[in-house]
Amino acid sequence: MRFDDMTLTPLGLIYRGRRYPCSIGRGGISTHKREGDGATPAGIHRVVMTLYRPDRIAPPAPWAEPILPGDLWSDAPEDAAYNTHVRAPYAQSHEALRRADPLYDLILVTDWNWPVATPGKGSCIFIHQWRRPGFPTEGCLALKRRDLYRLAREITPGTRFVVPNSI
Repeated sequence: MRFDDMTLTPLGLIYRGRRYPCSIGRGGISTHKREGDGATPAGIHRVVMTLYRPDRIAPPAPWAEPILPGDLWSDAPEDAAYNTHVRAPYAQSHEALRRADPLYDLILVTDWNWPVATPGKGSCIFIHQWRRPGFPTEGCLALKRRDLYRLAREITPGTRFVVPNSI
């Protein structure tokens, strides 16, 4: 573990000596992640992009990309675009990145099963805003809005997100 890693611990996410309360997947932590299991995958992941809603927040970093109407993320294991950013219209199973609620106003995208995805191994492990403290995700990591924005301002592409086998 390095000082500039974002590391998941029983006390929350630790980054540069600060602790951030967070929520993980409803399936806990898994060393055998599968699509739809609700688990947060164990391992060392890297943040590969930051996405944000330009109609709701300012860009947190120069490398952040806007989420536009029609932006989706494929979670269809049988499709060639599985676990990638796609655009509407897209008939396969997907997740809308531009949501009515604020959960995806800011997303740190990790390299879980990306850029070359293994079908069924799981998609879209994001770091995003939580619904409320302690409310589990579908496998992502979730934080309060101000903490997520702070992290997005401080990290750089390639920042490591470390998830131990158990916490």
